[in-house]
Amino acid sequence: MIKSVTKPRFWVGVMIIVAVFTAASWGLSQRVGALPNQTYESLKVFTDVLGIVQENYAEPVEVKDLMNNAIKGMVKGLDPHSSYMTPEEYAEMQIDTKGSFGGIGIEIGVRDNFLTVVSPIEDTPAYKAGIKAGDRIVKIGDKFTKDLTIGEAVNLMRGPKGTDVTIQIMRQGFDAPKPFTLTRDIIKVKSVKYKVLEEGFGYIRIAQFQESTTEDLEKALKDITGKSGGKLNGLILDLRNNPGGLLQEAVSVSNEFINSGLIVSTKGRAPGQDMVFNAEKKSTQPDYPMIVLVNGGSASASEIVAGALQDHKRAIILGTQTFGKGSVQTIIPLSDGSAVRLTTSKYYTPSGRSIQAKGIEPDIVVGEEVKAHIKEKDLAGHLAAEDESEKPARKDDKGEIEKIKISESEPKAGDGEDIQLKRALDYLKSWYIFKETATRKAG
Repeated sequence: MIKSVTKPRFWVGVMIIVAVFTAASWGLSQRVGALPNQTYESLKVFTDVLGIVQENYAEPVEVKDLMNNAIKGMVKGLDPHSSYMTPEEYAEMQIDTKGSFGGIGIEIGVRDNFLTVVSPIEDTPAYKAGIKAGDRIVKIGDKFTKDLTIGEAVNLMRGPKGTDVTIQIMRQGFDAPKPFTLTRDIIKVKSVKYKVLEEGFGYIRIAQFQESTTEDLEKALKDITGKSGGKLNGLILDLRNNPGGLLQEAVSVSNEFINSGLIVSTKGRAPGQDMVFNAEKKSTQPDYPMIVLVNGGSASASEIVAGALQDHKRAIILGTQTFGKGSVQTIIPLSDGSAVRLTTSKYYTPSGRSIQAKGIEPDIVVGEEVKAHIKEKDLAGHLAAEDESEKPARKDDKGEIEKIKISESEPKAGDGEDIQLKRALDYLKSWYIFKETATRKAG
């Protein structure tokens, strides 16, 4: 049995899900018998190579460095999201959930072995300097990024406020990599932003799911409801370019709009990996019309929310197909302060859909796929999408919403108009027009 050190917490961003377990109890649960002969033979080859390197390499090498590199290579080869973290990298990773750190403000991934910008974070040095989604980071300082792990790259870009870091960017249209010298700042990822679009119609953007997201969402809902005369006629929830975050917050945010039933479930190979997350309280919000905006940068926790609201028919999903990260990573702390981030299961929407390498398909497609958006299916070594026959039995299946295909180009830079947001507001207002017309006809 896996014993939890503290109340489990999960991080379901583009990169990670966090659950705190003891390495010792993990090992006990996985030790199912003597190692097979093939494993012993492979370990003998490993020790032989270790000895050869120690004795014959041109310069002395530390055994600890060799072992760290070997472990990193072993775990990195599994899939794009599994990794080994040194004590320093593990400590740095835990900072992410707080929503405040020193750095330049970008979400990154690896595509074709190149470090690539998933999206710049609003109002940060990278965003203000013009760094764009799809930019390839060729060099950080004096280090080339090819084959760097994401953790190593993050450590190079983070640092004290006021210090500079130069990154070399390659972009379509550039003849050669272009240097961007950025002054690090305290990156405070403001999870929730909101405004009243028109009287009675609210807009809330969630940039990332972190510790205070649900609390901030509740404050935003209360404020825009008050500014709308005490009643909302409709809400637009913007999850575009949201890379994910804490699973508990994604579940809690969904529960703000869903009264009961399944929100998300996980299914894995090892005991204890099959989990179910249900709505635990009556939703705080009335059943007003709701539209969720998504795009190729919407990943993991944001896909959980979009999938739950879609399956429960609580909201219409508008935009373009999402990232497609449907795998769960467990953080397993080790005795020396390091940790292994291991893909242990997949998660499923309330109707039983796996979105791994597929993503959430919008009910209303507005806009075209942006080539700069990296998708899960683009990452080398990603887990394959599931066949329909492989998925678990559907729970609380309420049927599928008929998909409406509307292809409209996203606005070009400088156009100043957010086509997807405009269409969402138009649809919300149209709902009331149709409702009023139907009422008149019935009368």
